Amino acid sequence: MHGPAVPAWLLVVLCAVSGSSCLLRLRDGPAADRAAAAGEALMAFGMAAMAVPAAAGGAGRAWLLGAVFGAATLHALWHTGRSAWAALPGSGHLAHHLVGSLAMLYMALVMAGGHGSAGVPLLTGLLLLYYAGYVLLAGVRLVPAAAGHGGPVAVGRTAGLVRACRLAMGMGMFAMLLTV
Repeated sequence: MHGPAVPAWLLVVLCAVSGSSCLLRLRDGPAADRAAAAGEALMAFGMAAMAVPAAAGGAGRAWLLGAVFGAATLHALWHTGRSAWAALPGSGHLAHHLVGSLAMLYMALVMAGGHGSAGVPLLTGLLLLYYAGYVLLAGVRLVPAAAGHGGPVAVGRTAGLVRACRLAMGMGMFAMLLTV
């Protein structure tokens, strides 16, 4: 991405740690949870690869990322459409993966255009609004709500980690979109 090297490398580390957390979630749990973790791991490691400063990456990196996220977009589109028709639970998260895959594909195509290229301002702005809202919502979900009797609601360790990981990835996506 275009931007200062130190924040870019920090974003690489944040995304790689989030991706590693997602890989750890692949070990157990229901198949639907493992599938979501696999998709999130792909997104996190793809974000890490995309955040590597342009000077450290090869020229073909943008095209490779474009191909990977083009395939991820088609995969998310297939599963989002299938779950919408079948009214499966979790279709909202699948739609989020679709938006994320499209955003990554968009940023890869902007990267492929070189340093002088910029994204489409309206599309970039819409994606920034989406991710700003997503980050705010994910942040609110991390804060334990008060139960009816005034005590805190216990958030499971795994659930809290998943939410924190999603929040970190949302912030990373927002930061990357700012450089487009």
